[in-house]
Amino acid sequence: MKKTSLLLLLFCLPLSLAGCGEELKVATIGKMAPDFTLVDRNGKTWTLSELKGQVVFVNFWATWCPPCREEMPSMQYLYTMQPKDKFKMLAVLNKDDPALADTFAAKLGLTMPILNDQDNTVGKKYGLTGLPETYIIDKQGVLRKKFIGPAHWGTPEIRHMLSRYINEQL
Repeated sequence: MKKTSLLLLLFCLPLSLAGCGEELKVATIGKMAPDFTLVDRNGKTWTLSELKGQVVFVNFWATWCPPCREEMPSMQYLYTMQPKDKFKMLAVLNKDDPALADTFAAKLGLTMPILNDQDNTVGKKYGLTGLPETYIIDKQGVLRKKFIGPAHWGTPEIRHMLSRYINEQL
């Protein structure tokens, strides 16, 4: 009995101490979106906080994720329909091989920036629960919408929602 109690204590102690540390802050609707800096597949550096004044669509995806691959054509359509000076779409490759993403993007003719988050640093900041996940960030840098799973991005409802954020006065 004492051995079992001791083993249980030794097992639980590190877990309880880990819980005493600083709480990991993740993306929360209505709060400032976690800032990040990532490099896209063309070598350009993107920092979210530098995009204030524009609506930002951040999509976490991977080539090994069938729903991610399925939603990409509608993302590309949405990307081409939005004003480039007021809207940015960032496709964040999460824990995947960048060469596979390049091949996939070329095959589909994707033109939106594809950023590399191989080690899931930004994914952790956003509290990813799976892929795909999409975040809509307003002109002030506040997270307004979170979509878990794939979506049809070219629908009138989505375009209308984005237009409201794009047309908001600062």
